[in-house]
Amino acid sequence: MKYLLALQQVASRTFSTTVRKQFKNNVLEKQKIFQADNNLPVHLKGGTVDAVLYRITMAITIGGTCYSLYNLLRASLPRPKQ
Repeated sequence: MKYLLALQQVASRTFSTTVRKQFKNNVLEKQKIFQADNNLPVHLKGGTVDAVLYRITMAITIGGTCYSLYNLLRASLPRPKQ
């Protein structure tokens, strides 16, 4: 019986509507950063993290394109007879 009461408490805490942590609204600050006229593309205005994510994405894209072209070339050539 003791475990059922504990389970009921945990379940009611999980589904409660009270907010545990209040988050600060950063929209205005982000708008100032991204709307500033500093001759940077929008995908790089976020700083170092955005630049790293952009480079990783480009590397994956170029690597995937090269791998696809390699497989297409390999599939188009006849197989050697064994």
